[in-house]
Amino acid sequence: MERQTFPVVGMMCAACSANVERKLRSMEGVSEVAVSLPGRTAMVDYDPDVVSPEDMQREIAAAGYQLIIDKETDVEDIHRRAFEDLRKRMILSWLFTAAVMLFSMHWLHLGSTLLNHVVCMILAAASMLLCGRSFYVVAWQQLKHRSANMDTLVALSTGIAFLFSVYLTFTAAQHTWFDSTTMIISFVLTGRLLEERAKNGTASSIRALMGLQPKTAHLVDVANDSVSDVPIATLQPRDLLDVRMGEAIPVDGVMRSGEAAVDESMITGEPVAVPKQKGDKLLAGTIVRQGNLRMRAQQVGSETVLSSIIRMVQQAQSSKAPVQRTVDKVALIFVPAVLGIAIVTFVVWMLVNGDFQHALITAVSVLVIACPCAMGLATPTALMVGIGRAAEHGILVKDATALEQLHRVDALVTDKTGTLTIPNTDIAASDDLSFQEREALKPHADEAVGMLRKMGIEVWMTSGDREDAAAYWAQRVGIEHYRSKVMPQDKEDLVRQLQSNKHSVAMVGDGINDTQALAAADVSMAIGRGTDVAMELAQVTLMGDDLRAIPHAIKLSRQTVRTLRENLFWAFIYNIVCIPLAAGVVPSIHITPMWAAALMAFSSVSVVLNSLRLQLKKI
Repeated sequence: MERQTFPVVGMMCAACSANVERKLRSMEGVSEVAVSLPGRTAMVDYDPDVVSPEDMQREIAAAGYQLIIDKETDVEDIHRRAFEDLRKRMILSWLFTAAVMLFSMHWLHLGSTLLNHVVCMILAAASMLLCGRSFYVVAWQQLKHRSANMDTLVALSTGIAFLFSVYLTFTAAQHTWFDSTTMIISFVLTGRLLEERAKNGTASSIRALMGLQPKTAHLVDVANDSVSDVPIATLQPRDLLDVRMGEAIPVDGVMRSGEAAVDESMITGEPVAVPKQKGDKLLAGTIVRQGNLRMRAQQVGSETVLSSIIRMVQQAQSSKAPVQRTVDKVALIFVPAVLGIAIVTFVVWMLVNGDFQHALITAVSVLVIACPCAMGLATPTALMVGIGRAAEHGILVKDATALEQLHRVDALVTDKTGTLTIPNTDIAASDDLSFQEREALKPHADEAVGMLRKMGIEVWMTSGDREDAAAYWAQRVGIEHYRSKVMPQDKEDLVRQLQSNKHSVAMVGDGINDTQALAAADVSMAIGRGTDVAMELAQVTLMGDDLRAIPHAIKLSRQTVRTLRENLFWAFIYNIVCIPLAAGVVPSIHITPMWAAALMAFSSVSVVLNSLRLQLKKI
């Protein structure tokens, strides 16, 4: 099995992402799919011997969307051009709306009501063709595949309002609904523009990480000791590179010569520049703050640590929390359900008062006000911001499930050596040395434990060390519960014992002897400088040695889940309240199609903006 994350162009609502996911999941050879609406990505687990990315691309193209499989494609440029096109269509649509209002309200009178209506009809048709054409194209493609999305609702509502208004125009009616047709298009486009701008904000952490990668590198020609600038994509292992003060190191490698101090804060979280000498490891994206150096490239392209971090964050942001699975199922049936409600609304009003115009326009309002977008954006936008903020603080979350589970943690088990303490490598091991001489407490370890206890989390320390050493370090760091002389099985047993006592347990470790406990824990956390095995098992990786990242991760998880629940509450309440109001359940409240469009746009934007508030909260 292979896992890849593909950018997807053209998704606008929850029904869109649900349709893309359904199409991919139905393909033979595809085992798992997670489509992120705000991330505009599809993470796919598939068997390359059965299905290829080209097959997936064709399937998604037939449904009206674009799956980007060429890694050289500038996806950001595609989204940038799409955003600019959306902005132009939105501005033009408001110009058409203003013109239609001038004539429909008779602020400009052409001598006869019929002539005013005809001008409004022409302007509305132009708005539909030039500004809203994508609604009708996508709705038709969805219909051909027996699917429906937000574009279906917009196309139906504006199409019905327009055709009914054409009928009214030529039957000497005094009022038409061309203004509602153009207003719906304008409000929907405005909502999407604001939504896209806000969604770009949720992906800011990925862009910040990508911004750490330089575009070019200074390649040294060993034969004549000349230096030339080359694209970073052309670099190969063993290339000799020149890196100057103030520049980012282009790839992972080893220092060969020079004197330099390197800022590795993007990996370690420590803002202090680290002196480097010949033979020292250098990582892509870290900054040379002092001096100049030459290095030998080792890992290039997608093999660098920075690329791995970006890939992990992208996959985490594309993954789905358990609650999102339920929302996706709702989104798939939401649009057909709304169509059914609109038909029932029309029939009921025809039976109640026989007023065809009132019944039709009320049904149109129901179509317009329903909003699957808010539901679809509620969970992933909060998770994207939360996972992105975690990455900015050196906390790499493997998937959305881990971030959601982390907020429930009320007990934490931590290894001692390598996690709470640092072994003293400058002295030889000897029985004559005291345990205080053999190791030192990590910076901020006692502060981190204090923060965890204030958060109501019970902290346990495990150690293979003898009783007096374990007691000393537990007391130094402020941990009440500890176990000494433990074996790997004992750590797992402690985790399971706490779980049997109804605790949700996080395990923090750094070595092979922690892997059993990490696998058993509800949430597994590894120190970034630990073994590859521990980091592979861990759902959360803490880059650097600052243990305050542990309470920060839990606090951020709590903030994210709280925001996610707020989003879901308001998204569902919006539809539960607004759809009946639009249907005329409360006779004193009459929501016209254009006001329905305004409310629909507001609901989507408000959910994304609420998620963006996470970026302002302290952790």
